[in-house]
Amino acid sequence: MTNLIHPVLLCGGSGTRLWPLSRKSYPKQFVKLTGEESLYQASAQRLSGPGFSAPTIVTAADFRFIVIEQLAALEIAPADILIEPSAKNTAAAICAAAMALEARAPGALMLVAPSDHVIPDDARFREAVQAAAPAASAGQLVTFGIRPDRPETGYGWLELSTPTPDFGPVPQPLRSFVEKPDLAKAEALLAGGMHLWNAGIFLFSTTAILKAFATLAPEVLAASRAAVDAAEKDLGFTRLAPSPWSELPDISIDYAVMERAPNLTVVPYAGAWSDLGDWQAVWREAESDTTGTVMAGPATALDCQDTLLQATSEVQQLVGIGLKDIIAVAMPDAVLVAHKDRAQEVKQAVAALKAKAAPQAETLPRDYRPWGWYESLVVGPRFQVKRIVVHPGAALSLQSHHHRAEHWIVVEGTAKVTVDSEVKLIAENQSVFIPLGAVHRMENPGKVLLTLIEVQTGSYLGEDDIIRYEDVYARGQGARG
Repeated sequence: MTNLIHPVLLCGGSGTRLWPLSRKSYPKQFVKLTGEESLYQASAQRLSGPGFSAPTIVTAADFRFIVIEQLAALEIAPADILIEPSAKNTAAAICAAAMALEARAPGALMLVAPSDHVIPDDARFREAVQAAAPAASAGQLVTFGIRPDRPETGYGWLELSTPTPDFGPVPQPLRSFVEKPDLAKAEALLAGGMHLWNAGIFLFSTTAILKAFATLAPEVLAASRAAVDAAEKDLGFTRLAPSPWSELPDISIDYAVMERAPNLTVVPYAGAWSDLGDWQAVWREAESDTTGTVMAGPATALDCQDTLLQATSEVQQLVGIGLKDIIAVAMPDAVLVAHKDRAQEVKQAVAALKAKAAPQAETLPRDYRPWGWYESLVVGPRFQVKRIVVHPGAALSLQSHHHRAEHWIVVEGTAKVTVDSEVKLIAENQSVFIPLGAVHRMENPGKVLLTLIEVQTGSYLGEDDIIRYEDVYARGQGARG
């Protein structure tokens, strides 16, 4: 590439349309939906290597340790991780990232991409980015458009100014944006050959995009600048200041800037692409059998057609009989069954569950923490049994509880346990009792995963019954911190 590209990965979304696999506590970008890597990891890999700088990540506080852990597994070190105090859509995220990048690399080219897209051909996508770089260096705001293969009503569309029979990655002026169309209009756009899907992927210089914000969305620029200027460093993260951030409008980059900017360029991309925006998209991208049936996990299909059966638990079998055009996703705590044509309505189901105060609406059975994860195995009125897994070298906070006692049984690895003034090692098949009110901590001093079973007993077993005294992850008080 002629210019070093600075990737900016946006990964603060909640992904509710892929419920129950994707939930607010662990959204789809961090899930292994299409292979051995999460969508976020695949995105980071795609935007790394020669010609690319270390990525900037924009995410929420609850995901800050997940983004670090998943990048570390790829041996990718981020240039910066910006923590949004609250979700404010893409305009604020991109503006803040542009200012942070401008401070360390004035005039740099920034490639903004969602972290939950599927683009199988990394090399072909990099070629499109390379083709766009000269226009971006010249001050253009470049957007990438996907060659359409169906009359999709779930995306916005981009109108080309010049016919491109092969949809090669040749930059050209963007004529217009088209809002999500109805089916008849989408069919006309597809047949006309002059429109692309709007992928929400952009390339521009920090100079050009900040100038655009100053002209077209000065209120976004001012509040973002105040949030960046008053940001605080925290364990390698950059926490944007909450007070000015709260003043930002909830608006997309398209509405704030792109649809009104005079210096727009579009680069077509003819390779495979999906935003995995719903379960029908997952079915479409997956490898199916001769009947069009996709099975993932412990699933069995009998006389099914054009159906997705996805099971996630090894102790649970999902069986479909005589199904056609059905989505069935089974998790230990929630099951989704829907017609493929109504996959977009899953978001409404999540809203209905939230209205019923069902924890399954937003929370997975497995809760990921910076030190590892835990899951509840059995819950009773005055007891709870958990499986806890701690990464090598990781440690839980030094803490106590007002309402519960705990009994830890190590089943794999070795635990270093602190109970008040006593510190000792607990090996496999050994246990330790934590009395109510005792100040305690668990650490994994070994080189393998530490797995233990925790039995809690008490009058209240909520995760917010934690008083932290010390924490290497600086989470403060509260259930998640």
